[in-house]
Amino acid sequence: MRRDAKLVIRRDFARPPADVVDGFRSMPTGPLADAMGRRGALHHTIEPLTRAAVFCGPALTVWTAPRDNLAPYAALAFARPGDVLVVATGGPDEAAILGDVAVGMAKNAGIVAVVTDGFVRDRAGLDAVGIPVFAAGVTPNSPFKNGPGEIGGPIALGGVSIAPGDILVGDEDGVAVVPAEAAGRVRKALDKVLAKEADMEKIVASGATTPTWLGAVLDGEDIVYVDD
Repeated sequence: MRRDAKLVIRRDFARPPADVVDGFRSMPTGPLADAMGRRGALHHTIEPLTRAAVFCGPALTVWTAPRDNLAPYAALAFARPGDVLVVATGGPDEAAILGDVAVGMAKNAGIVAVVTDGFVRDRAGLDAVGIPVFAAGVTPNSPFKNGPGEIGGPIALGGVSIAPGDILVGDEDGVAVVPAEAAGRVRKALDKVLAKEADMEKIVASGATTPTWLGAVLDGEDIVYVDD
């Protein structure tokens, strides 16, 4: 980012086609992480702070200086319906970067969820807005609007690199990030994971007390039993 710029804004970037995004809608984040090699979920400290928690959409990425929300507000001018506002702060906890006013405006702009590694405030107001808000915590302290910040660039958040247009999927368990360029491959892998889970659920329903594969493991030569 230019050091002398208050804001650096990438006004347009590619979002995945609607049918690609829809392929992940309502999918549980656990199997989705399995489909991405058992990874791809944001750190557990980024959790739902609203009653609404389920969402899916492409990332509108924002980086902002600590304790500043000029860039998140500016991003609303470039949002498209269905976007997820994703705000990287580096995790400072001295002040909230978003509250119910900003999130309400985000909803009005068509944003379907807000995800940040920073803090938010106005929990009751956020619930009233009605879209999912995932954050690291809540504090009444407020931010400034001085910048610097960047909109539409790559960010790192919750231990995961996120590019603009990557698909974010959230539920009560957390948020999973599907790289846009890998969406087709991940969706095919997810189908296999879901089929496997369906089979395991049938086994549980049948009364099984152990998984089918455990017997072979326990009979292996590298298992040592010590009996008194």
